[in-house]
Amino acid sequence: MSTGELMNIEPRELKFAFELKKQISSSLTLFNKSDKHVAFKVKTTNPKKYCVRPNTGVVQPGSTCDITVTMQAQKEAPPDMQCKDKFLLQSIVASPGADAKDITPEMFSKEAGHVVEECKLRVVYVAPSNLPSSVTEGSEEGSSPRASNMDLGSRNQSEVKASHRSFVDSPDKSPEVRTLMSKLNEEKTTAIQQGNKLRQELELLMHSSGTRSQGGVSVKFVAIVGLISVLVGYLMK
Repeated sequence: MSTGELMNIEPRELKFAFELKKQISSSLTLFNKSDKHVAFKVKTTNPKKYCVRPNTGVVQPGSTCDITVTMQAQKEAPPDMQCKDKFLLQSIVASPGADAKDITPEMFSKEAGHVVEECKLRVVYVAPSNLPSSVTEGSEEGSSPRASNMDLGSRNQSEVKASHRSFVDSPDKSPEVRTLMSKLNEEKTTAIQQGNKLRQELELLMHSSGTRSQGGVSVKFVAIVGLISVLVGYLMK
């Protein structure tokens, strides 16, 4: 907190959670600790970059005033996230009953012999508090790295499946892709039908009379089972 004879200002720095292409706001609180009406005015070295509301006003004795400083959306970040912009808050004793519309630039002129209290404020860029921190999350008490890896794997699988669905369901398939998919579907249908037919023949053999030789049944049985295995393998692929 910055302390003067007329005003207490909190905080001393204007901190902005810097994000590109987004308006960002920071706040100040003024406290009139005197028994007089105090007029204030806010100046900045870069007026086109910031919007200050209110930039002038009168604070009654023992009262506070909140000031909001909004930084316009920035297209690029400064080197090393260091900002050279500064603000100057000027305070002066005002007439009893004065309000914002009674404030004039001449009131803050030292050349005219007015006693002006000044406080310089610097601008600080900080990382947005809503951004996740992988280091913090990984080091939290009770966290499980294995569980985190499993969650990551699940997300990756979900993303792969979603990507696959978007490709399959995309209406912009080439003619070659559509032809290939149609051919594969036909082959799959044919294989299923052949598998059903072989299964029926197998059931007939198993329920057939025992007049056939054991060796003959075994050979055909093995052959049919082999064909079914091939078809099942194909379908699995």
